[in-house]
Amino acid sequence: MSKLKVGILGATGMVGQRFVTLLADHPFFEIVAVAASPRSAGKTYREAVGGRWSQTSIAIPSHVADLIVLNANEIETISGQVDFVCCALDMEKEEIHALEEAYARAETPVISNNSAHRWTPDVPMFIPEINPEHVEIIPAQRKRLGTQNGFIAVKPNCSIQPYVPAFHALAKFAPTKASVCTFQAISGAGKTFETFPEIIDNVIPFIGGEEEKSINEPLKIWGKIVKSEIVPTRSPVISAQCIRVPVTDGHLAAVSVSFVTKPSADEVLDCWRTFQGDPRGTGLPSSPTPFLTYFTEEDRPQTRLDRDAGNGMGISLGRLRDDNVFDYRFIALSHNTVRGAAGGAVLMAELLHREGYLMQK
Repeated sequence: MSKLKVGILGATGMVGQRFVTLLADHPFFEIVAVAASPRSAGKTYREAVGGRWSQTSIAIPSHVADLIVLNANEIETISGQVDFVCCALDMEKEEIHALEEAYARAETPVISNNSAHRWTPDVPMFIPEINPEHVEIIPAQRKRLGTQNGFIAVKPNCSIQPYVPAFHALAKFAPTKASVCTFQAISGAGKTFETFPEIIDNVIPFIGGEEEKSINEPLKIWGKIVKSEIVPTRSPVISAQCIRVPVTDGHLAAVSVSFVTKPSADEVLDCWRTFQGDPRGTGLPSSPTPFLTYFTEEDRPQTRLDRDAGNGMGISLGRLRDDNVFDYRFIALSHNTVRGAAGGAVLMAELLHREGYLMQK
């Protein structure tokens, strides 16, 4: 069976570059088109990226380097070449919202890393190991859009990736409230130390929009499909603070949580060690094994040491202990541009392909 043809929108940016490296030799998909802003259009991909190639451990794949960058606004041209697109555009939210919907209406499915459609009621936002059943909203979305094949699916924000899987593994104890403080890498802002000198020897206690996403997006992930929309749940209630720290990659979270029924520490650890995720959303090419890893060392997980667990798709946990206000506190870590961005979106595409929602035109 031939591979599905994929186009990458926003291919020259940091997340777009991640898409390029993760899809370069993918068993299901092949990159046939790269697109960006009009100022990059017409150049080869190598020329458009120039000295901004940030994936230091790998060179630009040879079969992508000489592709001519297309204008992401040329929907008909790109749709005529691909079976679906992955979107990592850096534009105003309203522009992305309109553009992604235009691709979907042109019968080109959109797998998005952007936030523009995360709160569209019939757009699934999922972590495959946790809520793969939300793909079942796609027929309702297609009905609204008037499409046969086109739809939009979105990846949740990078800030929630460390702690949502940890909570989900403990669902039988019913988490009721949580406090989360995330220490987020500069690549989450599309930056390097060269382009973000003000972060050196500094911590910035504000990331626009991140706290709201950290509080609210998990509730949609744990929500239920009711008729033609996904209705968010109301618990657990989450308080969040998001802080930018001088780290290249990796979002670390300091988490406190309470439950309806407090488990023992051994029960928590057993749940984390045995949790593999919903079978419907596992066993895919990008699925990590194990999904969750608990470190017994007092000083782990550490961002630099542990962000690449499971090829950057795994979640690292540690420092579980009793809390004086909540039931427990712990540390969680994930790679923000792999699991939290392009890798999480590729995993979504793999699930959607297996479920029959992504196919050859």
